[in-house]
Amino acid sequence: MRPVAIISKPQKEELKTLLPELILWMKAHGLDPILDPVSGNYVQHSRVVARHLMPAEDPELVIVLGGDGTLLSAARVFSKTGTPILSVNLGSLGFLTEVPLAELYTTLEGWCKDCFMIDTRFMLHSELWRDGNLFAEHDALNDVVVTKGAIARMGNFRVIIDGALAAVFRADGVIVSTPTGSTAYSLAANGPILVPNVDALIIAPVCPHLLTLRPIVVRGDADIAISLEGIPEQTYLTVDGQEAILMMVGDELRCRRSQYGVKLVRLGPGGFFDVLKAKLKWGER
Repeated sequence: MRPVAIISKPQKEELKTLLPELILWMKAHGLDPILDPVSGNYVQHSRVVARHLMPAEDPELVIVLGGDGTLLSAARVFSKTGTPILSVNLGSLGFLTEVPLAELYTTLEGWCKDCFMIDTRFMLHSELWRDGNLFAEHDALNDVVVTKGAIARMGNFRVIIDGALAAVFRADGVIVSTPTGSTAYSLAANGPILVPNVDALIIAPVCPHLLTLRPIVVRGDADIAISLEGIPEQTYLTVDGQEAILMMVGDELRCRRSQYGVKLVRLGPGGFFDVLKAKLKWGER
């Protein structure tokens, strides 16, 4: 039996019917399902493993049932293994989870028969340095963001790119985004949309107190450093909008392209522009 991990979005009604059917299908096709605790709530007598321990089970494939947030979480869990991910959209927006529920079994059959394509997305590595020491590090598929909390005061930011001072400004925050994340928070901050295979990063200020400051695109191998010279209380570093670390004045965030990437299973060429048209009505008159 070939091990396959299943990660699901909490509180999705369709999982009550979908998961039992999916597990029966998998077992009939020689696949051994390994469920995360959320998935395990819907199926009896199944193998359930904590999500952060799933890579140790060495699955050949990860099936994600949910939206982009569920995929982002799964991508970070499996970032160092290179395990292919088949992401099925049960959410609303679904920029990353391109496979609709109606095509789940067709895509799975394609994977079983080695008739599929891999859409590889690179990740962003970030390091938070405090008092000259490495305080925390993460890999993100979409973005890392430095932004204020509940207090309506701006912070003072200094951005250095490849050792050169790029800008000093006041703003609500700063986003460093991958091409994959260009349709996420960066887009809401007036950042550009990048095709996922572009080798580049986006630096986008959030509500800057300068009319002349705009998002900038830099090389994918650029070294980016963001230092906090003055911030209000409750300023946080967030990773893919899911993990948060309280920041202090003097902290420095260093970002660069990660050595790891995410492999997404597709039946054919990526439908990136189809997603833009469906979700953003891109190019419509």
